[in-house]
Amino acid sequence: MKAIDLVIKGGTLINASEVIEADIGISDEKIALIGKNLEGKEIIDAGGLYVLPGAVDPHVHLEMPAGITTSSDDWQSGSIAAACGGTTTLIDFVEPENNQSLREAYMLRRQQAENKSVLDFGLHMTITNSEQNTLSQLPDLIEQGITSFKLYTTYTGFKLDDTQLLKVLNAIHKLEALAIVHSENDAIIQWRTQDLLKTDLNNPASHPLSRPETAEREAIHRILSLAEITRAFVYIVHISTRQGAEMVCHARLRGQKAFGETCPQYLLLDHSLYQQPDFEGAKFVCSPPLRKKSDTRALWQALSNGTIQVAATDHCPFFFKGQKDLGKDNFSKIPGGLPGVGLRLSLMYSYGVCGGHLSLNRWVETCSTAAARLFGLYPRKGCLLPGADADIVLFDPHKILTVRKDILHENVDYTPYEGMQLKGYPVMTIKGGKPIAKDGTFLDTKITGKYLARKLPDC
Repeated sequence: MKAIDLVIKGGTLINASEVIEADIGISDEKIALIGKNLEGKEIIDAGGLYVLPGAVDPHVHLEMPAGITTSSDDWQSGSIAAACGGTTTLIDFVEPENNQSLREAYMLRRQQAENKSVLDFGLHMTITNSEQNTLSQLPDLIEQGITSFKLYTTYTGFKLDDTQLLKVLNAIHKLEALAIVHSENDAIIQWRTQDLLKTDLNNPASHPLSRPETAEREAIHRILSLAEITRAFVYIVHISTRQGAEMVCHARLRGQKAFGETCPQYLLLDHSLYQQPDFEGAKFVCSPPLRKKSDTRALWQALSNGTIQVAATDHCPFFFKGQKDLGKDNFSKIPGGLPGVGLRLSLMYSYGVCGGHLSLNRWVETCSTAAARLFGLYPRKGCLLPGADADIVLFDPHKILTVRKDILHENVDYTPYEGMQLKGYPVMTIKGGKPIAKDGTFLDTKITGKYLARKLPDC
C-alpha cells in the first residue's frame, strides 16, 4: 500500500451521523483511510481536539455590486476570512447583467473567483426573468455544474411575479435542479417604506418596520405553494422568523421537497440593535432584518428538529464608514448586509452546542453536511470518509475567545458580534491535506481554490 502523506492522530472525529475516536490518513489531497494507530510521512497531533469536515457556506456575497457600491470582501479577503474560521467551501452567486447570456455571466464570475479565492467554490445562478431564451440556457449551466438557481420576490430588477415564478420553477423542476428563493413581499415593503419616509422616520430603526415578519411569512407561503404546484425542489434562504419556519415545517409535513436556511445573525441578534444612537444601528441593517427574541428561540428549535437544514452566513459586508453611511438620511439607502463568514462555525458551537440547542452531529450537519448534500457536493465535501477531499478542521472545544473585529480577516471596519464570548474555536484549517490557517492566522501558501462543478441536489 502506498505510504500515507499525512496522518491526523488522536482526535475525536465528528460526522453528521457519528462521533468516533480515530486517526485520518491523507494522500493525494484525499482522505485515504480512517483507523487506529495510522502512520504517515507527517503527523499532526489532534489530541483533545474535534476533527471536523471543513464547513460549507452555501450563501456568501463576495465582490457583489449593490447599487453604487460593492460588498467590501473580494474573493481573496473573503475566502481567507472563511478559512481562518473553519470554512473550506464557499458558494456565491452569478447575477447576469441585461442582455448578457447566462453562460457569459457565469464565465466572467468564475474567472473573477479563480484568480483570487484560496478556497474551492461553487456558484448559484440568479434568474431575473422567465423568457424562453433564458430558460433554454439552464441545461447548459447544469452541464457546467451550476445546479441551483436563485429567485427573488423583491428588489427592482430581480423580483419575479407569480406567473414568472411558475414558469421558472417549472423549468427548474424538469431539470431536477434546486430553486433557492429570497422570500419577502415586495408590495408590503414598498408601501411601508414610503409611509415611513413620508413621516420623516429616516433612521435605521425604521428598517425592521419596513420589512415586517408578515412580508416574510406571506412570500414564503406563496413560494411554497407555487413550488408545490410545479413540484420544484425549493430552498428558502435566510429565514428570520418563527412564522417563516412554520411555513417550511407545514410544507415538509405535506411531503413537499422544501428546505430552509437560517443564519447566525437571526439566531443570536435581535431588532433592539437598530435602536442604537449615532447611526450605529446601521451596522445591523440586513434583509430580512433582525427580529424579536421569540423568533431567535423558534429558529433554534427549527434548526434543532430539522425543519431548517442549514446554517449559512449570507456574508455581505459593507464598511460602516463610507458605505453604510450612504443611507445616513434615508434608511432605505443603507446597503443591506452583515459580515460573518469568519465566525459561523465557532458561533454555532458556542451558542448552539454549548447552549443546548444542537448535538455535535447536528452542528456538523447544519454547518457542513446538509449544504454539501443539497448543493451537489457530497460526499466530496461535508464528511470525513475515505475518498472525500481532505478539507478538515481541527477545533478546540475549550478555547475561550472574545470576539473583536481585529482578530478577524474580514475586510470591513466592524463585526456585529463584537464582545461576544466564544467557547470553542478552530485551531487549524486544512485544505486538500495542506494546512492553510492556524490559530486564527492565514498561512502564506500557494494553495488556490478550484471551481466546483456540482451535481444535482441529493434531496
